[in-house]
Amino acid sequence: MKKIRVGIIGAGGYGGCGAIELLTNHPGAEIAVLVDTQEVGRPISEIYPHLTGFCDLVIKSPEDPHIPADLDVVFFATPDGVGQKAAPSWIQKGAKVVDYSGDFRFNDPGTYEGYAFRIGRTQQHSSPELLPYSVYGLAELHREEIRKTNLVGNPGCFAVSCILGLAPAVAENIIEPDSIICDAKTGVSGAGKNPKPAWHFPARYETMNAYKISGHQHVFEIERELSRLAGRAITITFTPHAIPLCRGILSTIYGELKNGQSIKTIEEAYRSFYKEDRFVRVFGPDKPQMSIYMRGTNFCNISINLDERTNKLIVVSLIDNLVKGQAGSAVQNMNLMCGIDETEGLMHPGIFP
Repeated sequence: MKKIRVGIIGAGGYGGCGAIELLTNHPGAEIAVLVDTQEVGRPISEIYPHLTGFCDLVIKSPEDPHIPADLDVVFFATPDGVGQKAAPSWIQKGAKVVDYSGDFRFNDPGTYEGYAFRIGRTQQHSSPELLPYSVYGLAELHREEIRKTNLVGNPGCFAVSCILGLAPAVAENIIEPDSIICDAKTGVSGAGKNPKPAWHFPARYETMNAYKISGHQHVFEIERELSRLAGRAITITFTPHAIPLCRGILSTIYGELKNGQSIKTIEEAYRSFYKEDRFVRVFGPDKPQMSIYMRGTNFCNISINLDERTNKLIVVSLIDNLVKGQAGSAVQNMNLMCGIDETEGLMHPGIFP
């Protein structure tokens, strides 16, 4: 069987490295080329020595004339604004595109502009004609659409955690939609590879802070997906926090319970909703979850809790921000787009401790 030929653009960053780690163990795919604007001419295994012997490809410049044109899938592990400029040419060549950024998460220019404003981008979308054809890459909610498309906008890491934690509660009418509060914590790898003063080790060690309060860009994705499930507009309160942890997201989610709900019926609703989803695991209050259980995996662990005193559903949703929140979702989407089992290359336990 012919292997899927994959190109990774932005290969030198954490998202690119994560894709390389997963694809080196993927039985149906091979990495054909690595592209980046930095570290050009260096083997990727010099930048990330743990890849030595697994992937020693040399990083090519985006302008390199020797980049193969016969790629089946192209990952854009790049910042906002890169994929929207380069994706059209790859799609014209017949490749399928998975973009890590927010460039293709939204289906119309107006919604994209609202998102772009939150991240400080003022430019209009470079390829608005592609937006109606892009699919939001959260496989658990859009599996069939992903199978039929050649363009996927990978979801944001916070969005993955919060949407998966809330989807059954909203879809099954378990909570009051207008009562939702998401309190989310992320490790520092979510800020990316490039050094920044606020993410420097001395600035991060033994400290934590809330940031982008009432202004985080992932809220656009969360509210849109929940609104689709509810059949009505939903707005939420979302506060992200940076904590002194390398990788992982823990979202504690609160919602006002509707009448007649018990922990048993809620657990059953969650398990039924995700019964076909291999990467979502549901636990009751007797099995509290820790972020380390997710490290290096494409799983989302969801802990269901009920506060009878305040009549609140409390959901704790945990992912690895670099895998299920990034490269793992990209590979899962690639599998679906290419018509193979979506778990290929992804079914392995995490690293403990």
